[in-house]
Amino acid sequence: MSRLFRSVEGGALFPHGSVVCIGAFDGLHLGHRALVRHAVARARALGVPAVAVAFEPLPREFFAQGRPPPRLTLARGKVEMLRELGVDAIGLLRFDARMAAMQAEDFVQRLLVQRLSAREVWIGPEFQFGNRRRGNLALLQQMGAQLGFQANEIEPVHLRGERISSTRIRQLLLAGDFDHASDLLGRPYAISGRVVRGRQLGRTLGYPTANLRFPKTPALSGIYATLVHGVFEQPWPSVSSFGTRPTVDGVEPLLEAHLFDFQGDLYGRHIDVEFVAKLRDEEKFNDLAALTDQMHRDAEQARAILSEHRLRATA
Repeated sequence: MSRLFRSVEGGALFPHGSVVCIGAFDGLHLGHRALVRHAVARARALGVPAVAVAFEPLPREFFAQGRPPPRLTLARGKVEMLRELGVDAIGLLRFDARMAAMQAEDFVQRLLVQRLSAREVWIGPEFQFGNRRRGNLALLQQMGAQLGFQANEIEPVHLRGERISSTRIRQLLLAGDFDHASDLLGRPYAISGRVVRGRQLGRTLGYPTANLRFPKTPALSGIYATLVHGVFEQPWPSVSSFGTRPTVDGVEPLLEAHLFDFQGDLYGRHIDVEFVAKLRDEEKFNDLAALTDQMHRDAEQARAILSEHRLRATA
């Protein structure tokens, strides 16, 4: 189990040294994974722990509190994926007013030197940090020469000539191009979480759902053909609504997955909902009868799409 810490303050965590990679890591796409895997490989070569440093909330969320930008991954999912990549410790640093005001030099001194005893620091292309984004590779290299660590950045990662970025993946998800987004992510796009109790309106309409909260601005919304992982060994076909549920005056984003031909209680279970295809945008209906009629059509369309998807996957 990787060690998790939340602050730049405190005593030395790895007095014998570490290799550190820093980034937003939203979505943990192929570019992020290349950075983390490289840091892990360097740490293994030096015989020291590998540390991934990220921020929560993301800096751009903190500075745009009125209209926060969309998120690909929640904090828990990010931590789980970083652990899967083999890091020994994760710094999920609280990004608040104090962190925003911290000078880049102080960040390097307090975190990289005093807390992590960094031997090497790795960042992605054009990564910046610290107050007014004054910290960059040049500053890291300058301070590293004085304080005893090396700093480098990895080359941009491209796929078929296209540079991989979280921004591009958000655009693809919004457009419903899940195949392309999956290529850049290195895996199908999914949202993970623990099933919570909702208003149970779907049950009364004949469509009971497994509900996942998403307390950030999502990168997509609408009605989707989906696959639910974590219920059985094989992914379970489903139709999902992701949005604010305008017909029933919802406010916060909620992912509601109706598992076809499933009987059982999933409350408290941790599941992953994989997005396969977009059916339509979210819309407000005049009454529940009209909503139910559309749900029937959505379910029929989702079944057909998922059946074809399964045949392609096994071909």
